[in-house]
Amino acid sequence: MKGILLVLLLVVAIAMIVLGVKLSILPPALTGIGFIIITILFYQRKN
Repeated sequence: MKGILLVLLLVVAIAMIVLGVKLSILPPALTGIGFIIITILFYQRKN
């Protein structure tokens, strides 16, 4: 279950970064980076 959550969070993060870069708006890109950091922390806690 946590594995699916990690993958889904990573996909959303990448989509937000791409959206932010494509439309030249900063908040979605920053949120995407935050989601990647959260994903890394969850992954480290899992192991």
